[in-house]
Amino acid sequence: VQLQASGGGLVQAGGSLRLSCAASGTIFSINDMGWYRQAPGKERELVAAITSGGSTNYADSVKGRFTISRNNAKATVYLQMNSLKPEDTAVYYCNMGWYSDSYYPGGSWGQGTLVTVSS
Repeated sequence: VQLQASGGGLVQAGGSLRLSCAASGTIFSINDMGWYRQAPGKERELVAAITSGGSTNYADSVKGRFTISRNNAKATVYLQMNSLKPEDTAVYYCNMGWYSDSYYPGGSWGQGTLVTVSS
């Protein structure tokens, strides 16, 4: 399985970015997907997850600002990030895992894409 993340960049506070993660080497539609982020000096944290059926879950810190979605025909998962804040600055990673009572990361990770939000 390969995951290719893209879409990061530098944006001012209040701005928007859309991250994409394209998957290959697997039947994408049956897999649950997640977006994580890791800020300097902090642990990697789950930002959002989406099940194969389209159900979504978000970290409290991004609820109402971020939206995770998927396009199974393109084997791609997206993270639309609006009203960005400087504290959203991090490297963002996509992951293929599974969702039960919560999201559990699998061993397949994208390479990470850097999001920098200036104040």
